[in-house]
Amino acid sequence: MKLKIKIIGPKVHDVGYRVFLLKHAMNMALPGLSTYNWDEEDHQEVIALVKGDESRIKAFLKTVEKDKPELAEVTKVTSEPYDGYVGRTSEVAMLCSFVQLDKAIPLLLDMRDDLKEMKVDIKEMKGDIKEMKGDIKEMKGDIKEMKVDIKAVRQNTDMIPQMKANTDVIPQVLEEVKGLREDIQPGHGMSMRQVQADIKAIKEQIGMT
Repeated sequence: MKLKIKIIGPKVHDVGYRVFLLKHAMNMALPGLSTYNWDEEDHQEVIALVKGDESRIKAFLKTVEKDKPELAEVTKVTSEPYDGYVGRTSEVAMLCSFVQLDKAIPLLLDMRDDLKEMKVDIKEMKGDIKEMKGDIKEMKGDIKEMKVDIKAVRQNTDMIPQMKANTDVIPQVLEEVKGLREDIQPGHGMSMRQVQADIKAIKEQIGMT
């Protein structure tokens, strides 16, 4: 038995219809299958010519009528007896393999170009990482210097109580200096040696020695 099946719709081309038909023909062990696309003014068509025993062809037609590729838009499916030549299903399988390979080659070439670009990007990233390592090393040096500065500040802070104590002594020292000036006025009996000794004592008291 031979049958011509016509699948009609606004979008039945480039949606995997011939692979879909081939898969079901092979599942049902149909020995003969030929498929091709056809364009009309207001719609697209996929033509399937099948050959095999009647029960299998009817099962194939039933599957085609109720199922379709996911992206296909089908208006109707018609069928009619056919007396012409029908190619072997294996030939369609080979043709579909070549068609799919032909579609895949541009994609593979694009992938190759993308891989080349990725290699360049990875190389640039490695350079950036190297620069970052240098920046981190400099930051570590800066942090180390900051720690030294903080330590020095802390040491100076520890001296504040002593400085404050010395400051608190200043009024008392001023009074002693004032008294010393009065003692060394002309005609006073204090010797210069005694004055120098008193000045030395004052310096020791305020921590200037």
